Formats: sequence, structure tokens, C-alpha cells
Amino acid sequence: MLKANLATRVKQKWTTKRRLSKIRYMVLGREINQGLIFKLALYSVLIITSYIYMNPIIKMLVKMVMSIKDLIDPTVMWIPSSIYLGHVAEAWKLLDYPKSLAVSLFIAVTAAVLHCIACGLAGYALARLDVPFKKTAFFLVISAFIIPPQVIILPTIMAYTELGLNGHLLTLILPSVFGFGVKGALFVIIFRQFFLTQPKALEEAARIDGANALKFYARVMFPLAKPAILVVFLFSFVWTWNDTYYPRMFLGASDNMPLALKISYIDRNLTAFIQEGGFPEFLAEPIKMGASFLVILPPLLIYLFAQRYFVESVERTGLVE
Repeated sequence: MLKANLATRVKQKWTTKRRLSKIRYMVLGREINQGLIFKLALYSVLIITSYIYMNPIIKMLVKMVMSIKDLIDPTVMWIPSSIYLGHVAEAWKLLDYPKSLAVSLFIAVTAAVLHCIACGLAGYALARLDVPFKKTAFFLVISAFIIPPQVIILPTIMAYTELGLNGHLLTLILPSVFGFGVKGALFVIIFRQFFLTQPKALEEAARIDGANALKFYARVMFPLAKPAILVVFLFSFVWTWNDTYYPRMFLGASDNMPLALKISYIDRNLTAFIQEGGFPEFLAEPIKMGASFLVILPPLLIYLFAQRYFVESVERTGLVE
């Protein structure tokens, strides 16, 4: 009888200890990143961060479709009583959207394509060719990436003035031909990083077949660089699309303004529009929201369609290593 009671107590203690271990492993986890507390903390940080980023976007989308009745109603905060697209229509007119969209697409797409070609060649030369002063050239590329554009803007404007190009869209595209422009040095580094990961056996096989460096690059290395091309194209497109510094410096009061520059003048245009039409001043905010939505819509659509390929390409270029 005593042995049976002792065995029962030992079994109960073992069962209790096992249950406590299960609870502890469930709460704390066997590893630091597996427990319930860690997951709760992680999801809390993700939710808070998502809210910080999404709150302005949701506010923009809601505000731009509010009717005048909803705008003056203090009880309407997030869900409008009806969908009103008049503010978006007014923003469309103020931005001269079709023309400005065509200008922005022309500049961004052309610059992105030229960046892929010019920076790809420069990155290949820095990664694979045995040329004199290669380390010095790479140091200059790094320096070009670090130096702010304000340092070289005055000599650039003087050069464009001598060439008679001020106010012309070519001033925003010409630097991309030589691998410069918006973040051009970074694109050279991205291509260089990718080409460094390719096996040298490819070059040896090309030499046996009698291919020179340019032919080998055009037929083998550049087609292999699709991940780097996609990353550079998307980065160049988005950064050129959002850039207002170079267009403001080079285009000035030109009629061919991209959307990013056009929206920076929307306050002035809205003031004149409200004064001429006799509209209340609180209508300025939803019209601004509509204009912001129209400006970010094209790159947002491109990213949504290319998101999966973009993430895969970033991993394959070695940027996350």
C-alpha cells in the first residue's frame, strides 16, 4: 500500500512537472523566437508599425472621397456616408494630369532603361575586367554616391546653359546615358555586386569560343543579370518619378512639368482656384489628397504587379547579404 501511494505521488509530481514544462515552452518557447511572449511582442510591433505607415494612406483615401456634407460633419471620421469623386476630378484638372503623367512616364522610363544599360556596363567593368586604376574608379563611384547633388548642381546648370538645354526634358535624361542621374552610383554598385557572384568559368568558356569582353557581356552576362536589371529599373523609376530637385533646377517654369513637380505647386494653384470659384477653404485638403493619390498611383500599381519578382531579385543580387 505504501509503495502504491509513493508511486502515485511520483506520477502526480511528474505529470505536474510535465504540464508546467509544456506551459513554459508554450509561453517562452524552446528558442527565444518561438515562445508566445515573443510572438505577441513581434506582432504588436508589426501592427503598430503598419498602423503608422497605413494611417496617412487610409486618411488620404477617405478624405478625397468625402462629400462637402461629410467634410463639415464632425461625426464623420473614417467612413463617409457616400462616395464623392469631385475632389479627384478637380485635382485631375489642376495637375493637368494626362500631360503631366505622359511627361513623368517618359522621364522615368527612359532614365530607368538608360540606367540599366550604362550602369550595367560600368558594373561589369568594375567587377570582371582587369583594367588599370579599377580600385580608383570604384572609389570615385563611392564618392559620387556620397557627395550630395547640391555640390555639383551649379556647374551642371552652367554646362546646360552653354549647351542651350535649360528648360528641356533632355536635361533630366542626359545624365542617365553616362550612368549618373538620380542614384546612378548606387546602380553601378548593385550591378557590380551581382557580377561578382557569377562563376569565372563562363568567361573562360567565352574566351575559348573567341568572344571578346563586349560580346561576352552582351550575350551572356547582361541576360543573366535580369534580377539586377529589375531592381535597378524599379529603383530608378520610382526615385526619378518622385524627384523634384532636378526638375525644379533644370525645368524651371517649363510647361512640361512631371507630376512630382506639378504637385509641389498645387498650393498656389489651389489658392487661385478657390478664390476664383468662391469655394470654402476646407475644400483644399480633399483636393490635395486626390492629387497625392493620382501621383502615387502609377508607381504603386507597378510595384504591386512586380512585387514578387522584385523581392526575389533583391535576394539574388546579394543586397541582403
